[in-house]
Amino acid sequence: MPRTESAVKTGVAQEPMLQGRLQVRVKGAVQGVGFRPFVYRLAARHALSGFVLNDSRGVLLEVEGEALDAFVRALEREHPPLARIDGLDVSVIPAERSQGFEIRESIGGAVRTQVISDAATCEACLGDLFDPASRFYLYPFVSCTQCGPRFTITRSLPYDRPQTSMEGFPLCEACAWDYGDVSGRRFRAEATACPDCGPRLSHSVEAIANAVKAGLIVALKGIGGFHLICDARNETAVARLRHRKAREEKPFAIMVANEGSVDLVAVPSATERALLARSERPIVLMQRCAGLAPSIGPGLDRVGVMLPYVPVHHLLFHALAGFPVDAAWRSLAQPTALVATSANPGGEPLVVDNDEARCRLAGIADLIVTHDRPIVTRADDSVMAIIDQRPAYLRRSRGFVPQPIDLGDDGPAVLGVGGHLKATVTVTRGREAFVSQHVGDLDTAATIRFFEETVRHLLDILDVVPEVVACDLHRDFHSTRFAEASGIPLQAVQHHAAHLAAVAAEHQILGPILGVSLDGYDLGDDGGAWGGELMRLDGKCWRRLGHLAPLALPGGDRAAREPWRMGVAALAALGQADEATRHFPDVPLAGLLASKLAAPHTSVMTTTSMGRLFDAAAALLGMRNHQSYEGQAAMELEALVRTPRALSGGYRLEGNQLDFRALLEAMLQWRDDPRAGAELFHGTLIDGLAAWIAEAASRAGLMQVALGGGCFMNCVLTEGLAAALRERGLIPLLPRAVPANDGGLSLGQASLARNSLTKPASDACANGKDSACVSPFLCA
Repeated sequence: MPRTESAVKTGVAQEPMLQGRLQVRVKGAVQGVGFRPFVYRLAARHALSGFVLNDSRGVLLEVEGEALDAFVRALEREHPPLARIDGLDVSVIPAERSQGFEIRESIGGAVRTQVISDAATCEACLGDLFDPASRFYLYPFVSCTQCGPRFTITRSLPYDRPQTSMEGFPLCEACAWDYGDVSGRRFRAEATACPDCGPRLSHSVEAIANAVKAGLIVALKGIGGFHLICDARNETAVARLRHRKAREEKPFAIMVANEGSVDLVAVPSATERALLARSERPIVLMQRCAGLAPSIGPGLDRVGVMLPYVPVHHLLFHALAGFPVDAAWRSLAQPTALVATSANPGGEPLVVDNDEARCRLAGIADLIVTHDRPIVTRADDSVMAIIDQRPAYLRRSRGFVPQPIDLGDDGPAVLGVGGHLKATVTVTRGREAFVSQHVGDLDTAATIRFFEETVRHLLDILDVVPEVVACDLHRDFHSTRFAEASGIPLQAVQHHAAHLAAVAAEHQILGPILGVSLDGYDLGDDGGAWGGELMRLDGKCWRRLGHLAPLALPGGDRAAREPWRMGVAALAALGQADEATRHFPDVPLAGLLASKLAAPHTSVMTTTSMGRLFDAAAALLGMRNHQSYEGQAAMELEALVRTPRALSGGYRLEGNQLDFRALLEAMLQWRDDPRAGAELFHGTLIDGLAAWIAEAASRAGLMQVALGGGCFMNCVLTEGLAAALRERGLIPLLPRAVPANDGGLSLGQASLARNSLTKPASDACANGKDSACVSPFLCA
């Protein structure tokens, strides 16, 4: 007998359902979050018979009875907090006159459902953790359907215990009862365990606390990998950690006991507080205050803060507070602050394996604390900031991966493999894009193995065979070589176009849009070092409309590590090469380099990079000649700014170029007052960029402006430019779903490649010669 199909979308008013039996397909993040017991209880409430089960596409259920319309409305509105319903497919089918309602076993097949992200320990489990009457009292692996590990323990779908790293922990009688109790919050909670049957720590929490109090460094295994932990108020301990980890000045994140403790280390806004407390538990950048060890973040005015997100974190703060028996301690401000940084020596991937930890962390940690639950997928902590009044990613990983990004319409399966730095990969399936966790810089063998492991795992868990693989133009990147060797049809995508395509993809914009891509630098289609680009993007096509005036890039990649080189390049561009020795007396090569740059007919690589412009400014202000981590000079420059001010005549618009040489010359006058120089630098950049963009928008007849590239993680620049564009009647679009930096590159690559398979070229994107682009990604 044929079925009558009707699509039911979340949040849309529905027509009354016919009496009889409904088959309902629930799409979205609905496995491992207590969805089946929720349906069971809902069916009982409405006196309906039928069944519910997990399968490879999500949740499938059938219900029969009188109150079907009320049931469907409640299904949408009252679902568990960790669930996300993307849509319901509802069919009216023949009645079976069944009795009762049952939860059936999962069914396999081609995977179309989603893996749930890891979630911080919920309040109910924290109640169990500190309740002496609970069998979970002080148990460091307590969890339920509302919290705990998901993505990091999942090998394959459907999400059932045998498909996770909990397979090796048979349930005891009490946990088996909880697991089968449809009325409880641990019904089919796959990570359910207790002290009698579950994972165990290698050391007591008291031993961990004693080590921290003694100023020692602890390597502590969590859900996505190991942390290196020490007392964030103990400068000797923090300095020792820096030395052992070979991390000279890059800032450390800190963890505090609870929301009440945040004010002891930072000055959070209301929006930052709310972000900090989300179940994903990201590290949140906020204004720091006194009391932390000076070397937590040298030269910076912000600190990354996070709250505990696994039971052992809460137990450690409990022990450091002296094991209080009164539950009130959980909400009271605690003076302890801990450095909690990823355990990855020498820029290698996060350590996840116990034997690996004992080998690789032995020279860093004084105490290595493991547990016996395997980590299937490593995932660093996510890092976020409030930019332009809304959350923005600096690193998207644990807690958020693999939440999909809605692309707006269906399309072919595509794999985007990202670039070289801050690598991620993206897989598209239907109308969704799944961006991997942060992988890191692909310059060590271990990180390359992790990258390849991430590609395999994401394709496998999503059950996707990509039609196209998209990569960067740069042939020397490992990600590009991996794509070339994959045997899948290849699309090479220009770096800065990919940055802007990522913004367009998350905002579901397929038509023409203006964009500005500002970053360190990467390969342009002409072989040049681009990094300050004004572009028009239209579906699968892009065109370079303008760029920053080029500066010499002496030493190539070395200039990114040695800002004095960009300072000398700026002096040469200003006709002041002979001043290099005076301005850089501690750099023996400065005079020689200046002479070469000033010599007639000298051939030298140039760059349009905004990132290198920041480096030049920091060098000319006398702030920094060398960097110990990427973006250090720019971050320290931003940290000085209180009120940006524009310098009159600080920029020039010359044809399609935006020239800031006058601004660089002004920096020399503020070497004795770097703060004033930093404020003038930021204010003039904002003013010049806004004028440049507005003029191009007027010519093109466009109002929406995508802002992409790593420089847009600079809060002062981004907020100032967004406000200036709005004042001119334009609509700035910022990256929200992925980082503005290279962590979002794979999404842009995948989006452009996907569009190349499905979207016709528009007349507006043609180069004026015919009605089609000269290539899928270039309208030169």
